[in-house]
Amino acid sequence: MFLISKPKLVIAQSRSGVVGSFPTLNARSVESLREWLAEINEAVADANTPYAANLIVHRSNTRWEADLAAVVEHRVPVVITSLGLRSEVVGAVHSYGGIVLHDVINNRYARKAVEAGYDGLIAVATGAGGHAGTLSPFALLSEIRQWFDGLLLLSGAIAHGRSVLAAQAAGADLAYVGSAFIATDEADAADAYKQQISTSEAADIVYTNLFTGVHGNYLRGSIVAAGLDPDNLPVSDPSVMNFGSGGNADAKAWRDIWGSGQGIGTVDQVVPVATLIDRLTREYVEARQRLAALTTPELLPVK
Repeated sequence: MFLISKPKLVIAQSRSGVVGSFPTLNARSVESLREWLAEINEAVADANTPYAANLIVHRSNTRWEADLAAVVEHRVPVVITSLGLRSEVVGAVHSYGGIVLHDVINNRYARKAVEAGYDGLIAVATGAGGHAGTLSPFALLSEIRQWFDGLLLLSGAIAHGRSVLAAQAAGADLAYVGSAFIATDEADAADAYKQQISTSEAADIVYTNLFTGVHGNYLRGSIVAAGLDPDNLPVSDPSVMNFGSGGNADAKAWRDIWGSGQGIGTVDQVVPVATLIDRLTREYVEARQRLAALTTPELLPVK
């Protein structure tokens, strides 16, 4: 999560049993990134769960090559790329045994990533926080699974354990959870942002490309607070998208306009990461038990 996921959050996630991740541009310089990676590697050295770094490879990101060099130097176990394909990333990460995943919003982009040698895909469906797609998760996963049997993750409105199970039932191997972790003690987000996550629901999410040039989901309350009408936002020119040396951190796009996915209706308080993961785990187990009960022979419809 841009400007939110930093070492403290990633370490807490990985040490609690999930794969924590962060965009490399959250570190304000390449040197800071190296320091972060060293800190994370030391903190999770005895954990059983790896961590991931998200590398934005859009042409406007003037740092992506230097960031990749830092990632290789510190042997980041999982690398996620977004907003473009770079086959050189795959080769560099494979050189030390890491794996590379790619964000995709449709079947065409999924095929291109696999053809470029990527190890797995993150299907970013409608309702995801940040730069979300527009396809139903059922449609997107089904189309990809028709031809791809590799590692597949689902992103989009997942903030409850039953949603994690649903993602697997629909064809994903893993679920990709973002917005729920904004409302945690370890997330580097303003208290007002965390509170707005915990008091909002799906109807409070606005889908627009105004702020970055790429369509994404944002909290209605933050748009109103910025003096804008969320129901009458102008359309931005996609060519203005810019991730050069840290993107739009100095503009309102990420500092004052707050991204969020549609799944936050199940988030009602700010808690430590470990508490959130315990909740998701408990809900997942309960959902599996409920599903098993629904599919026992005595409960199946009589033909």
